[in-house]
Amino acid sequence: MIALIVAHFALAACAGPLVHRLGRRAFVVLALPPAAATVWAFTRWNTAASGGADTWTWEWIPDYGVTLDLRLDALSELMVLLAAGVGALVLLYCASYFTDDTPQLGRFAGNLLAFAGAMLALVLADDLITLYVFWELTTVFSYLLIGHGSEHRHSRRSALQALVVTTFGGLAMLVGFLILGQAAGTYRISAILADPPETTLAVSIAVVLVLCGALSKSAIWPFSMWLPNAMAAPTPVSAYLHAAAMVKAGVYLVARLAPAFADVPVWKPVVIVLGGATMLLGGWRALRLNDLKLVLAYGTVSQLGFLTLLAGTGNRNAALAAVAMILGHALFKAPLFLVTGIVDHAAGTRDLRKLSGVGRSLPYVAGVAVLAAASMAAVPPLLGFAAKEAAFEALLHGSAADRWALGVVVAGSALTTAYTLRFVWGAFARKRGVPDTPVHSVGPAFLAPPALLAALGLLLGPGVGWTDRLLGAYADTFLAEPDPYHLALWHGFGLALLLSAVAWAAGAVLFLGRARATRLSRRIAWPTADSVFGHLLLGQERLALQVTGFIQRGSLSVYLATTLLVMLGGQLAVLLVDTPWDGAVRPRVWDNPLQGAVAALTCAAALLCLTVRRRMKAVVLAGLTGYGTALLFVVQGAPDLALTQFCVETVAMIVFVLVLRRMPVHFQETVSTWRRATRVPVALAAAATVGVGMWVAAAARTAPPAGAAMVQEVADHGYKDVVATILVDLRAWDTMGESAVLAAAAVGVTSLIYLHRRSEGTMVQEELRGRTAWSLSAHHSSRLPLGDEAAPERSWLAAGATLAPEHRSIVFEVVARLLFHPILVLSVYLLFCAESLPGGGFVAGLVAGVALITRYLAGGRFELAEAAPLQPGLFTGLGLFISTGVGLIGLAEGTVLHAFTYYGHLPVFGKYHLSTSVLFDFGVYLLVLGVVLDIVRALGAKVDRQIERAAGVLTPDGGPEAGGPLR
Repeated sequence: MIALIVAHFALAACAGPLVHRLGRRAFVVLALPPAAATVWAFTRWNTAASGGADTWTWEWIPDYGVTLDLRLDALSELMVLLAAGVGALVLLYCASYFTDDTPQLGRFAGNLLAFAGAMLALVLADDLITLYVFWELTTVFSYLLIGHGSEHRHSRRSALQALVVTTFGGLAMLVGFLILGQAAGTYRISAILADPPETTLAVSIAVVLVLCGALSKSAIWPFSMWLPNAMAAPTPVSAYLHAAAMVKAGVYLVARLAPAFADVPVWKPVVIVLGGATMLLGGWRALRLNDLKLVLAYGTVSQLGFLTLLAGTGNRNAALAAVAMILGHALFKAPLFLVTGIVDHAAGTRDLRKLSGVGRSLPYVAGVAVLAAASMAAVPPLLGFAAKEAAFEALLHGSAADRWALGVVVAGSALTTAYTLRFVWGAFARKRGVPDTPVHSVGPAFLAPPALLAALGLLLGPGVGWTDRLLGAYADTFLAEPDPYHLALWHGFGLALLLSAVAWAAGAVLFLGRARATRLSRRIAWPTADSVFGHLLLGQERLALQVTGFIQRGSLSVYLATTLLVMLGGQLAVLLVDTPWDGAVRPRVWDNPLQGAVAALTCAAALLCLTVRRRMKAVVLAGLTGYGTALLFVVQGAPDLALTQFCVETVAMIVFVLVLRRMPVHFQETVSTWRRATRVPVALAAAATVGVGMWVAAAARTAPPAGAAMVQEVADHGYKDVVATILVDLRAWDTMGESAVLAAAAVGVTSLIYLHRRSEGTMVQEELRGRTAWSLSAHHSSRLPLGDEAAPERSWLAAGATLAPEHRSIVFEVVARLLFHPILVLSVYLLFCAESLPGGGFVAGLVAGVALITRYLAGGRFELAEAAPLQPGLFTGLGLFISTGVGLIGLAEGTVLHAFTYYGHLPVFGKYHLSTSVLFDFGVYLLVLGVVLDIVRALGAKVDRQIERAAGVLTPDGGPEAGGPLR
């Protein structure tokens, strides 16, 4: 099972190169994983039909009971056959639907196959959390597929709407899963179904939350607006996601949980009422639309309401009818969508008002469509008829609520017949006054996938008994019925057949009176859910603008003061109410008088920040507070922390200086005397509160400190540096998460600088036709010679000639040249000595970044480009890749981030050992180096280039231009 899921995602990752090499024929290769899953599912048919199950379990985090559980039983067997089988045919269909020059075809192919893999894992999941993870993956991939045509506003809006609605339902469902898991004592679905928790208020709330997720996924009213808008996606997406896969996930979840929770009081009212309402509203709306895909879309909404109603009814016969209808719906709705794509492809339109005579031009296409449509209208001898008869019989012999639901289903079936006739007539009939639509021929490979699905619907009508064992195995998980129903095409003349005849007749009347029905529908139409959703979003945006305008006043000091006051109020309230200092150990003023001296100097620098008006002075004073903190670390005996703090403060101060070049020298905000007098006590009170809180937290310790155990653990591994070992081994998860956050933050900040592409600009010296940014804003002395006559005889830097001679510092250039490589060597030393001495990947990356900053400060942006010709993103991405890869290597021993150590011997150096923690630290090193380089390029080199462009000293295209010497 797991191999098939992994194969989907692995081949999806290769979709881009495959499409680039094979063109649209790559879809044939991409169809192999779902085809293999289909074959595998057929081999397990007898096991599932006999009531057995195949399981697979991987204990991911055994200590916390976190496992990945997969299970194939009767219901999963059916869903795997649909998700994988229809998915394989849709991928084959794509090979004819698209052309080799279709934009972004590789990305589309990868997303479609990855969605198939996520759907396969979803229906196999036997764990609530695992199910939720793949549930949200289908949401993400459906967002990408629906928004494939991102150049169109409607596609972007439709994708966002589907994402918002289904994600909202998914989050509610997650909360419900957590409550159910806690109530049942397990998150394993099969265990919960075997021994469901007692019905309590918490369980009832959990059931409602889970139903929110299921109903939003299956587009049940009031969440139905996203599915018709999702028709903006290419037709293969509509055929797969909205007929056999994504929208079936919600119905699947209802069917999966119904045996355990159908008797919860809130279950049936929600499922039956909303399912029935959706069936009627969707069918009624389909009668007045003219786009063939929209007719099918609202028909799908109607059918999903019907399926949800059946799956949630909660008795054995209704469950049997539900799974039979799930199978039938996939076998008629998917080919109808695919045929619609063929008609659109051949005729160039889906507007049924413009289509005429297509059935005579494309008789085989029309034949396939008629066959599938007949099954949708439940015409014998097709599978749709057998499933609909089973539904009528189940509801007819059910409770009073079931018989009320039967009336709704009969009315919905009449609407189904009406919009089915309207679809066939609109797509293929010859219309009076409309000229025949010119079409091009359709190849057999294009028609084969929908033809095969429609043929299966015809074959399984008389042969529906073949599926009775499998589908009955799921139905038997409910309480036994005194007269259990069995699937068959013909059960004789009875009330169920009469109700079918009534539905056909009423549907035919509605179709014949379609003009009046359309006018009536438009006259009594309520505001659509889509318009309500749009107005809600618009209202939310307006409210956000008003709230933002009220709160965001543009004053950083106000924001900071507000944050501190809220923190101050909350902390003081807790401290005064709980009085946690009672019995606490009195704090020591200092361990060493030197600590007091350093702390006093640090506080003095912080207080001086309140008095300065120049931004540069404020930056220097703020930096001094950081250096003071680093000195406290030194005095306390924490060299690792001190070294990191020194490097961070150095890089931060340089970044501040680079930013200040584009800002006024003085603070623009006018601060009155009373406001300044208010800020001082607020700052002091906040600092005192934080200090007291730290003392109280430390004094409240009851357990023995973990430091001694960590020191012993590090010693057992043969290391000496506890801090570095904690970062890359004992708490490596934290480091990996923080590294990802650091990379994301750097990308976000620098993206604000790069308004366009990050690769904008060549960073070659030939793009200049004047002085650099560092020379533009300076005052030139007439007493100094210009040009090459003032240049040094030797160039110490690779790009030193780009600076104006009067602004070159020979001493700085020499120092930068001499120190650059030793600093890099020092960074490598700090990286590899971290096991026994202060160092580590983070501080080593900062040191390497300081080396590059030195080159930039000495020679400008061209010197930085010479020192680091590679893109920062390469370092950042490679660092994340190495750290993540090292973490995944541990899976060989059953856990992520498991450390391995290799011992060896070298002829000259002697014994050595290499640990995966060093490789992990190397990834951190590259990531930090990439982040520093990205920030320097954005705030330094990029800003320089903007200044030069504004001054007109760049070539028009930013490229080489012949001209005079560079200044």
